[in-house]
Amino acid sequence: MHDAEELAFGPRWIRENLPRLKERFPRVPRAGWEAVESVDEREFAAAVGVMAAIVGSAAVAGGRTGGRSTFYQGALNGFGLHGLVHLAQAAAVRGVTPGSVTSPLVVVPFTLWARGRLRRAGVLKPVRAVDVAAGLAVAAGATVVAHAVGRRVARRLPPTF
Repeated sequence: MHDAEELAFGPRWIRENLPRLKERFPRVPRAGWEAVESVDEREFAAAVGVMAAIVGSAAVAGGRTGGRSTFYQGALNGFGLHGLVHLAQAAAVRGVTPGSVTSPLVVVPFTLWARGRLRRAGVLKPVRAVDVAAGLAVAAGATVVAHAVGRRVARRLPPTF
């Protein structure tokens, strides 16, 4: 559901709101805006697919280990943090952004529910501030990798995709 929201609104929202974003956030380097602006629907869809594969592999690791997998718990925490980032983005632009509708309805509640299940099972690993920072860094890195792969895949897709 969350990915569908991102796919439905992501690139179009960026195109429609980029001038306002540039005006509101003038400190963002031009290269940053150019990178955001260069993402088309094909690249974005492929990147979402790559990220889904990463999250799916974490879920498999969690299932195989009864939730004990560090990879699974890190991905779960990253998923929840990603939802909070969507909410922070919406607050920063004072409006709805792609992902901000399903984050409080699906992403954050699911993360809290799953962490509660892990806690009750006695397998939840403690999360320190350094873990949060590392999780955000890994999520950012995974996003960069997903878009790099997405860009390569998009080049091979027909333009009408």
